[in-house]
Amino acid sequence: MRALEGLKVLDFFWVAVGPMTTGCLAEYGATVVRVESRRRPDPLRNAPPFRDRRQGPNRSGYYASYNANKFALGLNMAHPKALDVVRRLVSWADVVTENFTPGTMSRWGLGYEDLCRIKPDIIMLSTSMLGHGGPLSKQPGFGPVLSSLSGMTGVTGWPDRTPTNPYGAYTDFIVPRFAVPALIAALDYRRRTGRGQHLDISQLEAALHFIAPLLLDSANNGREPARAGNRDPAAAPHGAFPCQGQDRWCAIACTSDAEWQALCRVMGAPSWTRDERFATLLARKAHEDELEQRVGEWTRGWDARALMHALQQAGVPAGVVQVNREVVEDPQLAHRGHFIFMEHPELGRHAVQRSEFRLSRDPGEHRWPAPNVGHHTVQVCEEFLGMSRDEIDALVTEDVLEVDRADESSPGKPPRATSERSGGGDS
Repeated sequence: MRALEGLKVLDFFWVAVGPMTTGCLAEYGATVVRVESRRRPDPLRNAPPFRDRRQGPNRSGYYASYNANKFALGLNMAHPKALDVVRRLVSWADVVTENFTPGTMSRWGLGYEDLCRIKPDIIMLSTSMLGHGGPLSKQPGFGPVLSSLSGMTGVTGWPDRTPTNPYGAYTDFIVPRFAVPALIAALDYRRRTGRGQHLDISQLEAALHFIAPLLLDSANNGREPARAGNRDPAAAPHGAFPCQGQDRWCAIACTSDAEWQALCRVMGAPSWTRDERFATLLARKAHEDELEQRVGEWTRGWDARALMHALQQAGVPAGVVQVNREVVEDPQLAHRGHFIFMEHPELGRHAVQRSEFRLSRDPGEHRWPAPNVGHHTVQVCEEFLGMSRDEIDALVTEDVLEVDRADESSPGKPPRATSERSGGGDS
């Protein structure tokens, strides 16, 4: 039996944080019905990379990576009859998920109290920028805004340049690691008590966890950190150093005098390393510009990967800065089968990331690729809600339900898919 087999999720999530969360649930056996409409498609459908660099709602690799294994229900929420369909799905579901601006679900008559009147033990998982309630809770936005609000942007970048956001929608990538265990805890609570609950996750509050030392230093000592590039107050050298080739780098971090001495031995112990200016961590920090220049001159003569291995064997923390292709081909990730390669009717062969953990009795499974809008509308309505085909056809005619135009001959069946792992993989 799959770890989450039997769990039924009505999914209003979109963009990244939500689909990543329910993608993990679907990987381990949950039935996830994703609600979407062509009238307001998920913004991720228009996010690159695209197959052949040609944009299209079913050609985004970004979208495809997070939405495999899900059933796609095309539903026009602007139509009054859509709420009747949703209420029937609430009766079917164990969990309802959403990441709209707070107040959106309540305006539809689908707030937590409304859902409880339909199904008293329902679990609702909401995640928004700032959480529900409070003077700023209805502030809309995306992950880059939250990186700034959390203070991360202010401490990211170089001291002589403007602040720099962490790459991408940073909070979208970390919140699922909070959302999944919180939901599992809610399911366990319901199993023991028979009661559901509303999980309200503030993405801002989740992000603060990752700069806790800086916040504590500010609150307790009144110190505000300055942007320091790749430098670290407790290590020197600490940064990415140039190597042979175009834009090739190796990260090196010496957090102790012993690691520094090991680095010196690999460098051949040149005379400058014996200078008292580099004898201790405090001395190296005081002369860090010159230290980085000298180390960088030495690393330029090395192949980045060969340098990484040489330093690691000597006990110096080091890692090659891999480009995307190298990540996909990484032998360790291949061994664990981290990337699944799937076939999509429009996107073609593409990579999907598995969850980062492995369960001993359920290795997870990817059954079909990310569907087009409305691809499973007929199947969901027939099999999960018990609707007749005449009722479905009538709702399609009235523009309540949407079916996949690319596969109208059999709109209720999952797309034909094959999958392969990037390597062996241990369960």
